[in-house]
Amino acid sequence: METMHLRNYAYIGDAVWELHIRQKVVYLTNNSKQLHNLTTSKVKMDYQSELLKLLEPLLTEEELEIARRGRNLPIPVGRRQNQHEYRQATAFETLIGWWYLTSPMRLSSIYAKLDEKLDLI
Repeated sequence: METMHLRNYAYIGDAVWELHIRQKVVYLTNNSKQLHNLTTSKVKMDYQSELLKLLEPLLTEEELEIARRGRNLPIPVGRRQNQHEYRQATAFETLIGWWYLTSPMRLSSIYAKLDEKLDLI
């Protein structure tokens, strides 16, 4: 099921998701502040948490297990952060990283579904 620690999938998933969003927003403006704001609105934990909720009905049993295990990683969470959303976002990033490294075609399919469903950009 996995070839590395789930924390590492989340780590790479964070970067891969941000790159996906940056590739979308870079065509919208030349203003660096607007680029930053557009990007951060799509990579923050509450947005990623919502994306995971939308994806869950589409996930296979194996993908649900990866998400569950990613959500349960022992991650320090600040007092002021919503721990549930943080864990959901980590699960989302874990899936993105896992797909990126193990199933790029599935990741492309997921991106297409998210882009279409959410009118991302």
